[in-house]
Amino acid sequence: MKLSKGRIIFQCINYTILFLLMAAALYPVLYVFAASLSSFEFLAQGKVGIIPMGLTIDAYKRILSYPMIGRAYLNTIFYTVAGTAVSLLLSSLAAYPLSRRPFPGQKFMSAVVVVAMLFSAGMIPTFLIVTKLNMYNTVWSILLPTSVSSFNVILLKNFFQQIPYELEESASLDGCSQLKILFKIILPLSLPGIVTVGLFYAVAQWNSYFPAMLYLRDRELVPMQIILRDIVIQNQTNELSIDLVNGSDQISESVKYATIMVATIPIMMVYPFIQKYFVKGIMVGSVKG
Repeated sequence: MKLSKGRIIFQCINYTILFLLMAAALYPVLYVFAASLSSFEFLAQGKVGIIPMGLTIDAYKRILSYPMIGRAYLNTIFYTVAGTAVSLLLSSLAAYPLSRRPFPGQKFMSAVVVVAMLFSAGMIPTFLIVTKLNMYNTVWSILLPTSVSSFNVILLKNFFQQIPYELEESASLDGCSQLKILFKIILPLSLPGIVTVGLFYAVAQWNSYFPAMLYLRDRELVPMQIILRDIVIQNQTNELSIDLVNGSDQISESVKYATIMVATIPIMMVYPFIQKYFVKGIMVGSVKG
């Protein structure tokens, strides 16, 4: 089909804007990657762009040789996997009853979810609850307090509403319980939505560091983001980062950039494998509110 002149102009402008947005998002990643592989001399002179100068992997060797980095990395992976699983389970259990036929108190519960999306209890009440429940300085303090997002519950609710109620009715006649209907029918048919919400939870959990600052005092439990914060933002020389940023000023700057890459690449590599579900999930979930 022949495109009109106005359509061609619109597409050119659209592609130009998208290209500029892509470049703006991609340039910082390429620069940090190039800086992590560049020698100190070129970094100090400001000659590094998106191509490494004076190629070296000393910074990565220093990071990977430090035992605390490996421990923190494993902690982050555990928090991300376990936290995402817990969040999806709790969010699904909350969204499922809200998405089906009306029940007593449904409107009130829906209003509670919406209000919770706009307002939170705050840091001090949450800290007191974590302490009273004996979760302080345990992995549960990272997994549970922020396990449910009201926005994601509403998103899952919209996904579940796309599924015909007749399927649930038929399963009930066959003797299925509500939990069995949820896990055997609703969730498998909502795979794009589950993957989409799971990605949101996984990225948030991977990047999270503030709950660890509040609730963890045992350095064996801290995630990678705490070490990244110490090295890059605060530039501290405490027990976590002294061996990394000190002792060799020649690679200290490269270590900061390498730490950012080590903490970023894994979560970036996940997205291409679930992109098809993510795009479909966003489109389906936006049909109904």
